[in-house]
Amino acid sequence: MNTRMKKTAIARGAAALGLLIAAAGCGTAAQTSAQVTIMVPWSGTEFDAFYRVIQDFQNSTHIHVNVEVTRAQTEQLAAAVGADAPPDLAVLPSVGEVDQDAKAGALQPIQGVASSDFLEPFSGLMTVDGKVYAVPVKADVKSLIWYDPQYTAAPPADVSGLQTLAAGHSGFWCLGVESGPTSGWPGADWIADLYLAKNGTTAYENWLTGTSAQWQTVRGAWTEWADLVDGSTKNAATTPFGDAAAGMTANSRPRCELAHGALAAMAFSSDLKPGKDYDFVAPASSTPLEVSADFLGMFTRDNPAAVTLMQYLTSKSAQIAWVKGDGYAFSANKEVPNDVYPGPVEQRIAGLLRPSSGHPLCFGAADMMTPDMSTAFYQAVMNFVEAPTPRDQTITGLLDGLQTSQTSQPSDTPQISPGAICSSPS
Repeated sequence: MNTRMKKTAIARGAAALGLLIAAAGCGTAAQTSAQVTIMVPWSGTEFDAFYRVIQDFQNSTHIHVNVEVTRAQTEQLAAAVGADAPPDLAVLPSVGEVDQDAKAGALQPIQGVASSDFLEPFSGLMTVDGKVYAVPVKADVKSLIWYDPQYTAAPPADVSGLQTLAAGHSGFWCLGVESGPTSGWPGADWIADLYLAKNGTTAYENWLTGTSAQWQTVRGAWTEWADLVDGSTKNAATTPFGDAAAGMTANSRPRCELAHGALAAMAFSSDLKPGKDYDFVAPASSTPLEVSADFLGMFTRDNPAAVTLMQYLTSKSAQIAWVKGDGYAFSANKEVPNDVYPGPVEQRIAGLLRPSSGHPLCFGAADMMTPDMSTAFYQAVMNFVEAPTPRDQTITGLLDGLQTSQTSQPSDTPQISPGAICSSPS
């Protein structure tokens, strides 16, 4: 069975795999000669904003686009690659996956896209052995504290101030860590953010490069997180991350005060007004910020339509159209100016991605790990929020387990180079 036939077979079995297939544009496959398949993890407003960009592409090029949407990106992509039937393009589960798949020959070098067109640290994570293998099509800042300014005063952004606010308040934080196969990631992001702010970029990179990946060094950050969310973890394991911030509104029962994370993770309703119904504070300038990106990779060897779509999605015009939508997308493309974003809240976040912000930027910890290690990190967070045992003993056991997972990684596991994870402000 050839590759195209295998892709068709996978599409027909999509319902069993939990995969949704969407055909972009008004045309049908029979009306177009060129086709491309792309696998993405987005849903809701994130997907809607992306899909409008895809429709513009289809209408202008007459290339038929099949969009495969899955909430289990790691599992679905691994299954498709293992069956020698990957999509032409796919959002990659982690930066660790980029290195792994490129060196295994599954990912293909991307033509016509230069890493120098993108902001750091994203640009440094695009290449393997000097060739571009992944492109950041969507970025965000994770180190943000969200609140409803109609009912809550702007909170401090430092940990000690937040701990003082939260002390003795049950359910103070809007916390949800349920996310299907990747449940736990909101807590993992937060722990990594606290570690980065306290220990700085060098220690953070050392932790993630594998040269000194001693998980017990994360104890302080994990304990700080436990102190912050004490009293807010009761229903966290069963609360979808996108539902948690809804508890900020005055009529919510029970009501919470603050939320941590990227704007896209808040899933604020489109009828809420940024700056009025929700706003954020960021750490003081010079404090390192944790950032993220959705990297797009190419798995096809012989589909010019896939190259055309890749180049389009990473272009200035497509990126501007994307960030103007309602999907809370931010661009790592240097040519996308801040004033194209729909409002002042989004423009402030976009400004944090620029070197002029004064913040060193570091890519999210779990996103830098191999899929096996990020999964272990997420599961440890889930075990913590559900644990009935004394907190300190729980943290010790979880970190010991993560260290065991770390040391059991294959000796040939690709390692991220120190210096590629974080950027320095100008």
